[in-house]
Amino acid sequence: MHSYTFSDHEVLVGIVAKELGFSHVSLSSEVMPMVKMVPRGFTATADAYLTPHVRRYVSGFASGFKNDLQNKNVLFMQSDGGLTPMARFNGSRAVLSGPAGGVVGYAMTTNKTFPGKPVIGFDMGGTSTDVSRYDGSYEHVFESTTAGITIQAPQLDVNTVAAGGGSVLFFRSGLFVVGPESAGAHPGPACYRKGGPLTVTDANLCLGRLLPEYFPKIFGNTQDQPLDCEKSLAQFKDLTAVINDFVCGQDGGKRPAMSVEEVAMGFLRVANEAMCRPIRALTQGRGHDTSRHVLTCFGGAGGQHACTIARILGMKTIFIHRYAGILSAYGMALANVVHETQEPCARVYSEDSFSFIDERFAVLTSQCVTALTKQGFLPSQIVTEPYLHLRYEKTDCALMCGPNTFSFETNERTQPKHGDFVSSFLQRYHKEFGFSINDREIIIDDIRVRGVGHCLSLSEEVIQAGVGKPVAEKVVKCYFEEGFLDTNVYLLETLGAGHRIPGPAIIIHETSTILVEPFCTAEITAHGDIVIVVGSGGELKTIGTELDTIQLSIFSHRFMSIAEQMGRILQRTSMSTNIKERLDFSCALFGPDGGLVSNAPHIPVHLGAMQEAVQFQLRHLGDDIHDGDVILSNHPQAGGSHLPDLTVITPVFYKGGITPAFFIASRGHHADIGGITPGSMPPHSKTLLEEGATFISFKLVQNGVFQEEAVTEILMSPGKLPGSSGTRMLQDNLSDLRAQVAANQRGITLVTELIDFYGLKVVQAYMAHIQNNAEVAVRDMLQEVARKTTKSSETVASNVMLAAEDFMDDGTRISLSVNIDIDKGDAVFDFSGTGYEVYGNCNAPRAVTISAVIYCLRSMIGHDIPLNQGCLKPIKIIFPSGSILNPSENAAIVGGNVLTSQRVVDVIFRAFGAVAASQGCMNNITFGDDAIGYYETVAGGSGAGPGWHGRSGIHSHMTNTRITDPEILERRYPVVLERFELNCGSGGSGKFRGGDGIIRELLFRKPLVLSVLTERRVFSPYGLDGGGNGSRGMNLLYYADGRVINLGGKTTVPVLQGDRFRLVTPGGGGYGQAAENGSSENEIITKFNNVFLERGSVFDFRSKQEAV
Repeated sequence: MHSYTFSDHEVLVGIVAKELGFSHVSLSSEVMPMVKMVPRGFTATADAYLTPHVRRYVSGFASGFKNDLQNKNVLFMQSDGGLTPMARFNGSRAVLSGPAGGVVGYAMTTNKTFPGKPVIGFDMGGTSTDVSRYDGSYEHVFESTTAGITIQAPQLDVNTVAAGGGSVLFFRSGLFVVGPESAGAHPGPACYRKGGPLTVTDANLCLGRLLPEYFPKIFGNTQDQPLDCEKSLAQFKDLTAVINDFVCGQDGGKRPAMSVEEVAMGFLRVANEAMCRPIRALTQGRGHDTSRHVLTCFGGAGGQHACTIARILGMKTIFIHRYAGILSAYGMALANVVHETQEPCARVYSEDSFSFIDERFAVLTSQCVTALTKQGFLPSQIVTEPYLHLRYEKTDCALMCGPNTFSFETNERTQPKHGDFVSSFLQRYHKEFGFSINDREIIIDDIRVRGVGHCLSLSEEVIQAGVGKPVAEKVVKCYFEEGFLDTNVYLLETLGAGHRIPGPAIIIHETSTILVEPFCTAEITAHGDIVIVVGSGGELKTIGTELDTIQLSIFSHRFMSIAEQMGRILQRTSMSTNIKERLDFSCALFGPDGGLVSNAPHIPVHLGAMQEAVQFQLRHLGDDIHDGDVILSNHPQAGGSHLPDLTVITPVFYKGGITPAFFIASRGHHADIGGITPGSMPPHSKTLLEEGATFISFKLVQNGVFQEEAVTEILMSPGKLPGSSGTRMLQDNLSDLRAQVAANQRGITLVTELIDFYGLKVVQAYMAHIQNNAEVAVRDMLQEVARKTTKSSETVASNVMLAAEDFMDDGTRISLSVNIDIDKGDAVFDFSGTGYEVYGNCNAPRAVTISAVIYCLRSMIGHDIPLNQGCLKPIKIIFPSGSILNPSENAAIVGGNVLTSQRVVDVIFRAFGAVAASQGCMNNITFGDDAIGYYETVAGGSGAGPGWHGRSGIHSHMTNTRITDPEILERRYPVVLERFELNCGSGGSGKFRGGDGIIRELLFRKPLVLSVLTERRVFSPYGLDGGGNGSRGMNLLYYADGRVINLGGKTTVPVLQGDRFRLVTPGGGGYGQAAENGSSENEIITKFNNVFLERGSVFDFRSKQEAV
């Protein structure tokens, strides 16, 4: 730990490793000396694995040349878009070298044709689709996750968003689905003659957009066959029959049957809409106007989708380089050589530090210049760029900032010799998040210098001017929205500069096929590139209120995109760490009846709770909901989960309507809203009043006016209770509430634009259709479960009965019976028999149980479905009044949200026999004093299931939070993390073993107050079908004088310097009877699922938010 700043011990380990015979050793302090042990460790591990392979490849490559390329300057592309000498090429900086070449390629070429214009790069190949952005400078990220491995290294922000032409096509429960499964390179699409599935490539082939005669004959097992159009058509005919059967069953045969071409076209429309979602997140989600960008398409398949992607996003210009099919390779020839040096720093950005900063910049700059000079660059070719990695104190959001040439709210104060870095930081922070934090120190995490050796620029060849009209090679029939149209086919090499080609047309080049759609016009530039002007002509297809399965899939993406963009606005404009950095919030869209339509991201405990909150306001306020009102709520009787989660609900009246056309809501976890402990998460609360301020139905905005004085009074009201306090973070509360209002307003704008385009009735109809689709998926799952029910289940007539129970550690029973109607796919979830409300805080509001039910249903369906009100339409839930799952109005509930919710999930899964119990606890740990406070939830073992072992040391079910990195924990708080390891053998035995829990031990360096709120310390996580139970957890306090105390599951205790707290978390239950010798299955039964590896800043943002 901390080797980023003190590397001596790590260096010694490296020396020992080499003495033991290891040929290659990667030290994290050398690979990337940045704070955060976990990503730095991942990076060093990836480097240790990849670099020997890279060097073997490089050695093999060099051996094919004279003298093994000695004394030759051979350069390789790195993930950051720069070239590096062969000897310095290593694994951790090579992960995205291919896509990086494409970014450099389009940035350099597009910028020549459209100087000063921002560009979206759209790289669509056979197995992946990457999007990125360029606006005069490259957008870098310094921590990114690929295939679950977090790499700390400079990388261009390339976002892999789809599986490219190999995206597999499905029809599920009435929904057209494209990916994320991929056919890959092998077996590839159906047309590759290797038994592959239907893909986007097959759809383009069937519609005449790909011409087999212009493809090489490299397909089939013998790799000498052409593309197989007949195979694609045959599989599409089979799929079309399935789709028509479904549609006929839904509307009684009123709608005409779909043709093969309509089905293939529908899948392309869905694929295009899916690919537009991340592009919106990359632009609109960060405050950029998408329509102002040039769309640059490259990759073998990019040109087939360019016109549609641009039209959907409102972009008017497309640029396609003549070498678009190999632009990643071409970009390498345009790139510069880069040498970077970086070192950690933990100083405050202040005048006292400026001399140190300048001194370190001088040292690092000298290292860069020396390295580049050795490679043959002249001083005139070398440029060095200084950067500081800056963040506000007590925040995690660090920005890599270069110097500004002008001041931004800095009062012209003294700056380092290398430039004004603080104004650059304030500018970027304000642009990214909408505000700056006054009176907060700025911390320097790292000092970095990027040295660039400028290579000679390539001069692109000027082609001959076109003479006369361009001559088509042939005319083919190609299918568009208007049906089959005569489409001219041109060879790019026969076209001259200035030739204009109106759509529809196909332009063939050696490495790509470019489709010019109707009402678009392509023009050949002086360098032989293609510029397409996207027109908006054509008669728009009228969309009615009746169900169209293709349009259903498109609306599903649009609704989810709206919720996602709301989330980006909320994150940008909020103030508190919980919302801005932990991303503990959800944004959602609701229909006119308050039913959930789309919710993003999928924080499990928010899934059903927000819907309950909106529908409660409809019942409670009735006609007292007016245009200009915004409602605030957090009370458990009003759909709240726990009090810190404040829900802001905005009714939307479309163009003077007298009732709301739809609702927008956002729920955010506020850091404090008062109560008896800081953070408003007391482990020993007995009444709701002790947990903070409550809002049942408060008009936060009335007639367009923010009610600051009234909301402040309520937020401070818990202070009237003896031993309690009003909110301790009032300004953060007010700022975050304003941010939630702003996020809702963004959602309103986006939905209103959708209504303006399609009409109110159509949008509301598809809100209902989306819910109905989720209902169909849940009914299908329930019917399948009923048919597969074990013989031990009691079957009465056409009904199947399932039942299960489990106990909280205080003995309170959680009882469930499920009655499934096999014919209808209905189910009654009856919690009768559940124990009484408890004198403590493990009571769970109704909304929490509803969220648990939705989560379990979604998990058991096994494929992605829209998460909305429809999931609950086939379900009736019976809550016994006065029980722990339906407590009285003033019952304490903070533990119900974080503990009882987990037990409800375990009971549901037990009834269905789906999976053994997971740790059943979030292991809530809090420590602090009057000056500091820290809260974490800690992982344990997950349950095994029929075909898989449980995962060890992982959060499951109703939470999946990340834990604070050990180095950040020790740097900010007065503790030392002495142990953090798997508790081997704590998972239940069985044919499939339960996951192991963990042991986490903290040493306190000063007197503090420790609170624990945990479960599964009395009752073990159950095994299923003969599997053994997981081990129970334990909370131990080791006093400095040698005493050891078992703290029990829930308590608050003072600790002193030298005391240690040991947390032992539960293991997961096992599944199935173990073999006689006690061994478990070595092979895990899996279904082959080749899914593309999503990556990039958009994916990282969503992953982080889903991990709350």
